[in-house]
Amino acid sequence: MERRNINRGYMKLTVWQDAIAFYGRTVAIFRDWPYEMRRVAGQQIAGVDSIHRNIAEGYGRKSLKEYLQFLNVALSSAAESVSGLHAYRASAQLTEAQFEALDVEAYKIENGLKRLIASLQKKLQDGTWQDKF
Repeated sequence: MERRNINRGYMKLTVWQDAIAFYGRTVAIFRDWPYEMRRVAGQQIAGVDSIHRNIAEGYGRKSLKEYLQFLNVALSSAAESVSGLHAYRASAQLTEAQFEALDVEAYKIENGLKRLIASLQKKLQDGTWQDKF
């Protein structure tokens, strides 16, 4: 059953959907890391998890300025996850194929977030944003 709620509109955002998919693929790769690397793998998973959560939390805020703040946190979490990917590839903890698959997804999410932020900043400048439900 589909539930409709104005506060769940973030689920229609392509960037949120991409972030959910990115989380799933990240978990699939990092969950099987050896025990001694559990903390590092957990940090990577948590950083990626933060992306979709901040998109959703920002959307749920009434204020456009708060929404933008949370989108910027999501973008920062994406950057953190990409930095990790580069480190893990450099240390041969990720295969080139794993790195490429995740990096392509992260790139798409980063660009989606940048476009969404730019669009909302324009609405803020134009005064076309409605801070009400």
